[in-house]
Amino acid sequence: MALRNIKKNDTVVVLTGKSKGLTGKVLRVFTRTNKVLVEGANLVKKHVKPNPQAGEQGGIIEREAPIHISNVAVALSLKKGAGTKKYSKVGIKTLEDGRKVRYFKFNGELVDVV
Repeated sequence: MALRNIKKNDTVVVLTGKSKGLTGKVLRVFTRTNKVLVEGANLVKKHVKPNPQAGEQGGIIEREAPIHISNVAVALSLKKGAGTKKYSKVGIKTLEDGRKVRYFKFNGELVDVV
C-alpha cells in the first residue's frame, strides 16, 4: 500500500472553489480519482425519489461532493508563534532507517511518526 499525502480523519483546509477557506475533516479518500470527501465542504443539492419500502421520504437533500486532492491542504496545529499560515501542503520523504513519513512542506516538520 502506497503512502498518500492526505489520509482519512486528517483536518484539511479547502484552498479553492465555493468552500474556499473552510476547515473540515476528511471523511473518505477516493484513490482512483484522487479526490477527497471533506465534512461540510462542497455541498451540493441532490434530488431523491421517495422509497416506500425503505420508509424514506423524497425531496432535496444537501450532501458533500468530492474535491480534488490538490485543492486541499492539511491544517497545521495552531500553536502560538507558529506563524500566520494555518495550512501546508504535505510531501513524503524517506528517513535514514527506510521508513516513509509525511511532512509539512511549509516548515519541514513531520505530520505523523509511525
